[in-house]
Amino acid sequence: MAKKILIVDDEVHIKMLLEQTLEELEDEFEVDLYTASDGEEGLEFIRSKRPDLVFLDIMMPKMNGYEVCRIIKDDASLADVKIILLTAKGQEVDRKQGLELGAMMYMTKPFDPDEILRVSKELLEL
Repeated sequence: MAKKILIVDDEVHIKMLLEQTLEELEDEFEVDLYTASDGEEGLEFIRSKRPDLVFLDIMMPKMNGYEVCRIIKDDASLADVKIILLTAKGQEVDRKQGLELGAMMYMTKPFDPDEILRVSKELLEL
């Protein structure tokens, strides 16, 4: 069964860069990529399709990434969804809040494509 990765970000160019980076996993392993443009759309996808890994921006319209992360981690049926917060917010207080809400990792933009691939492989056990 293919692993599913969801990218939730309202910035089109960030979604494209992440997709281009993660396409290597699609080619090399059985991985499917999906995208969502805001927190509400991302949460709806997570509830219906249960991705294995989510790259989640924090500052988005409709629902921010902290709120999406909190809702996911409060729902026991979604406990196995791994979340990486990927954001421009680089303050330690932001990082601490994200990890306390249950995110597995907190990464800042701009991101290193090699690091994105490395952590994705690690978390998906590829």
